[in-house]
Amino acid sequence: MHQLVLWGAAGAMVFGGVVPYIPQYRDIRRTQNAEGFSTYVCLVLLVANILRILFWFGRHFESPLLWQSIIMIITMLLMLKLCTEVRVSNELNIKRRSFADFDLNYFWHWSKFTDYVQCVLTFTVVTGYITYLWLDSSLFVETLGFLAVFTEAMLGVPQLYRNYQNRSTEGMSVKMVLMWTSGDTFKTVYFILNQAPFQFSICGLLQVFVDIAILLQVYLYSYYPQKPVSHTAHPASTKAL
Repeated sequence: MHQLVLWGAAGAMVFGGVVPYIPQYRDIRRTQNAEGFSTYVCLVLLVANILRILFWFGRHFESPLLWQSIIMIITMLLMLKLCTEVRVSNELNIKRRSFADFDLNYFWHWSKFTDYVQCVLTFTVVTGYITYLWLDSSLFVETLGFLAVFTEAMLGVPQLYRNYQNRSTEGMSVKMVLMWTSGDTFKTVYFILNQAPFQFSICGLLQVFVDIAILLQVYLYSYYPQKPVSHTAHPASTKAL
């Protein structure tokens, strides 16, 4: 029975992280509108999980956490593919942007999914090579682990900021955020009970606090509607985030 519980917890850890994105994916596909979801969430999770996998080579942690990172990377690429297709089909501007342009003004706002894949592969190769060179340094490995979990802890910040700009949570799946909160709480408890590297536990708690802040936005903007914060529109589209 104890073993079954452990297997169940491991399975929840591997696949639980991707479940919150199912309702958001379905909403975007149904409405053909991705404005309410920040694709920078995908960027944060891609960077965090690539770094976590590299950290594993320097300091092995539990296999479920490794598999979770692999599954999450695949999920975020699928989310990016859908968001890019929807955004491009709705854009009036016919000018196309690509990763090869190396234009920081349009970073993570490219016209084709393949450009995002090129960016992710470039980041993986560069960080992988640096990790290979410094793998014998315990300081580097521990720093890499901290950067991985700290980046993931910032997962909700792009969505938090987007909601603040819009003064609304319309287009964002509340189910997704509720699942974030429950999943991050479970994950943090899992880290603590299984004595995962301390970076995991600290940043897990930070992630829960960000999730709660987004839920407070849902309440605030639902019961006390406010005008959007005035900000300069993106030269190509206001859908930059």
